[in-house]
Amino acid sequence: MTIAIIAHNGKKAEMVQFLNEHKEVLMSKGIKLIATGNTGNKTEAAGFKVEKLLSGPLGGDAQIASRLAEGHVQMILFFRDPLDKHPHEPDIVMLMRLCDVHDIPIATNPATARLMMKAI
Repeated sequence: MTIAIIAHNGKKAEMVQFLNEHKEVLMSKGIKLIATGNTGNKTEAAGFKVEKLLSGPLGGDAQIASRLAEGHVQMILFFRDPLDKHPHEPDIVMLMRLCDVHDIPIATNPATARLMMKAI
C-alpha cells in the first residue's frame, strides 16, 4: 500500500507528530510513503523513508494526483490549513476531485486520518 502525505506549512509539525504516533502501523504493514517536497523533507528528518516529489506549489500535488489516477496511491493524508491562502488551490481541488473519481480515501485533518489508520 502506498500512502501519499501532504501538509500545508502550518500543519507540517502536526503531520510528523501524527506519523510518529502511527509509526508501528506504518512499519508493520510495509506501507510506502510518498510526499510533496517540504512535507517529505520533514518526514525524512523524523526518520521515515519517503519518496519526495516536488513541493505542492511547484506541482507536487499534481504529481500525487497523477499517481493516484494511475492506481499507484491507495490513501492520502493531506493536513490542510484552512486559515491560510494557497496559490496552488486549483491543484488541491483537482487532487480532491480525483480522490472522489477513483474512490480513494483522503483525510484532511488528524481526526479523519486516525480513523483511516485504524482501518488498515
